[in-house]
Amino acid sequence: MKRERQRTRIETARSFLFVPGDRPDRFAKASVSGADIVIIDLEDAVAPEQKQAARSLALSWLSSGREAMIRINEAGSEWFEGDLALSAEPGLLGIMLPKAVQGAALTRVADLVPTVALIETARALLELEPILKTEGVARLAFGTIDLALDLDLSDPQVITNLGVQLVIASRACGAPAPIDGVTIDFRDPTAVENAVRAAKARGFHGKLCIHPTQVVPTHASLLPTAEEVARARRIVEADKASSGAAVALNGAMLDRPIVSRAYRILAEAQPDHLIEGQPNSHPT
Repeated sequence: MKRERQRTRIETARSFLFVPGDRPDRFAKASVSGADIVIIDLEDAVAPEQKQAARSLALSWLSSGREAMIRINEAGSEWFEGDLALSAEPGLLGIMLPKAVQGAALTRVADLVPTVALIETARALLELEPILKTEGVARLAFGTIDLALDLDLSDPQVITNLGVQLVIASRACGAPAPIDGVTIDFRDPTAVENAVRAAKARGFHGKLCIHPTQVVPTHASLLPTAEEVARARRIVEADKASSGAAVALNGAMLDRPIVSRAYRILAEAQPDHLIEGQPNSHPT
């Protein structure tokens, strides 16, 4: 039951806020930031000489019953085994596995706790379906910066376009929509809003955040706009008035996918309520 609750939290979370594992002064601040899930980062945010100390600090936080995910170091690294031992701690919500690929390491991690597979390599792009079908993998996250390095790409638009593969694979496997990568400029909320809205339009429904100031604009940008809600409401009203017949609005016939999307938009706009006639399911 606990594992199911942990997985549900990961599947429905909008914001995942990284906090460096060697900065315990930031753990508490992150936990009250409003982020859906805090990730104590033992990988990229921590220098090699601080890895052991960061793990001990994460252990202290989790063993006290306080909650977080952790991003462990990649499989095959000298820190992987020690990081994985944190899976037994009561406050652990799950593990984010960097450079995830199909295989024994992913299976081992996902057998222990719900796992977010961080897609950061060309190999991972070719293995999205088997990664998603690994028991215990809750969701994919898009590691844009490392993927660009692995592919030796400098055009950000090419990386952005590759993200659609995560969306397609998640949908095909019945998994939640993937989590978009980081926006480096944390000082500009407009940059975060624009990035999240663009990612949502491509089929993502979540964001990796690197600063607490990114949480609020992330949540706001994942909600439908006022214009989208107003149009969706008109479509739903027209659908209900049609009594099952073809739906017309402002002189145009509306196909069923458009009507279904309108119900989904209203459900997203008021997630705690069911819209009559359509189930309130999480977007995938």
